[in-house]
Amino acid sequence: MRTAQIIRTTTETDIRISLDLDGTGVYEIHTGCGFLDHMLELFARHGSFDLKVTCKGDTQVDDHHTTEDIGIALGQAFSQALGDKRGIRRYGQTILPMDEALILTAVDISGRACLGYDLTIPSQKVGSFDTELVQEFWLAFVRQCACALHIRQLAGINSHHIIEGAFKSAARSLKEAVSIDDKAPDAIPSTKGIL
Repeated sequence: MRTAQIIRTTTETDIRISLDLDGTGVYEIHTGCGFLDHMLELFARHGSFDLKVTCKGDTQVDDHHTTEDIGIALGQAFSQALGDKRGIRRYGQTILPMDEALILTAVDISGRACLGYDLTIPSQKVGSFDTELVQEFWLAFVRQCACALHIRQLAGINSHHIIEGAFKSAARSLKEAVSIDDKAPDAIPSTKGIL
């Protein structure tokens, strides 16, 4: 079973995450931030990941600590669930349209953290959510998951659509990358013998 349970408690957030990489997209998300809930629900569904997230955070300050710390914990969950990464495809890529927005993502579960981020989000907020936190979320995720993730906006003028497209596209790219390669289910996908 490629699953993980993460508990992360700081003075700013108290997070519980349950992840099943081989799920069907069932989710239960309660972050205290409505827009982030929506993005994580889309992420679970489009990645076919079973995902439960609860967070009690200092949202009376703003959503920064909640968003960043969930990114950290979710990255840790992926890393834990992947184990030694034996049999995974390692790479995944998606070009996803979300109405007028078009988002490209590509991921390498390489053991090295790198975020290539190129989204131009027109508004500073979607609802009460600060749009600059999208980059903070993905940066926190890649550092803990130890993957290279590139997110590129090819088109788009609506902030909600751009961000939603990014989460959906990243989910689908990760789904491909973490899937088991039927031709080499016991192999580490690297000439180094380790990822």
